[in-house]
Amino acid sequence: MKHLLADTHRFLVGILAISLGMSTYGCSDSVSVSDDVQVPLSGLTVTPGTLHPGFSSNTTSYTVEAPTAATSVVVTATPRDSTTTLTINGIATVAGQERTVPIGPPGSTTPISIVLSSQTGTETSYSVTVTRLLSGDNKLTALTVTSGTLNPPFDPATTTYTVDVATDMTNVDVSATKSDPSAGMQIGSVSVPAGTASGQANFQLGEPGTTIPVSINVTAPNGTPNTYTITVKRAPSNNANLSGLLVNEGPLNPVFAVGTLNYSVDVAGTITSITVTATKSDLKAVMLVHSVTVPAGTDTGQATIPLNGPGADTPVSITVTAQNGVDIKTYLITAHQLVSR
Repeated sequence: MKHLLADTHRFLVGILAISLGMSTYGCSDSVSVSDDVQVPLSGLTVTPGTLHPGFSSNTTSYTVEAPTAATSVVVTATPRDSTTTLTINGIATVAGQERTVPIGPPGSTTPISIVLSSQTGTETSYSVTVTRLLSGDNKLTALTVTSGTLNPPFDPATTTYTVDVATDMTNVDVSATKSDPSAGMQIGSVSVPAGTASGQANFQLGEPGTTIPVSINVTAPNGTPNTYTITVKRAPSNNANLSGLLVNEGPLNPVFAVGTLNYSVDVAGTITSITVTATKSDLKAVMLVHSVTVPAGTDTGQATIPLNGPGADTPVSITVTAQNGVDIKTYLITAHQLVSR
């Protein structure tokens, strides 16, 4: 019985020793959280940024997100014991002293180690991984359209514009400049890659009086998209010209020319009417041949006009109103009926 009790006693002592050994040596300082950090910090900050998780003496691993604009962070570490020596990234640092640590480009991570050593030679390491955030800048700093003015005037925060261009314009160039050259940009079908600040694209316009949409897509380095839109309007045509004019009963005097508005024609005394045929220079114009309306989309019109009699003059007007409704031109033919003998 005594032997049994002795064996049991030795077994329990062994279990206790193993348990004590695990509590003393089973958790190393390399883990993120420990209940027994041997050389602890009492404070740790990294600016700009916030420690994740929040600081605790028993937490030895942290992450920090630094703003895109930051090229360095300031690390301040304070040991709990004033006799502890401290290094930050291998550089001896006085307790509570600010230490500036350069960080990599946007999107990169920078490891920072804080090593504490006690007077007895025991060490504890804390680590901070700093991630420099990618830029969220998806704005433009400049936007222009050749031969046109943006309405409203360009502002990086305004994404919708209109532009009026002259009727004789058949295409326009759109130029844009990124706020962050690292952003991606698409102007219509033209890609402007990261690293290139500005780009330009040419756009074919529609017929006079029509509009086309132009999109400029900017994607920030962090993937956030932004779209600027320009509605380009080509002014309606101002063409109120004729391209052809004739009378069935005689030649015009002078011979027809686009810029000549007044004509005459002599008609035999036996003729009682004439037929006038006119052709518009611009299909989109509206024309009135004497009393016959020729709508937009029809290029030629014709009217038969009774004459006022032998020896009398009969005026015939052909009025062309351009697509813009503003420019109007009137051609006049005076038909003189001769006196029969």
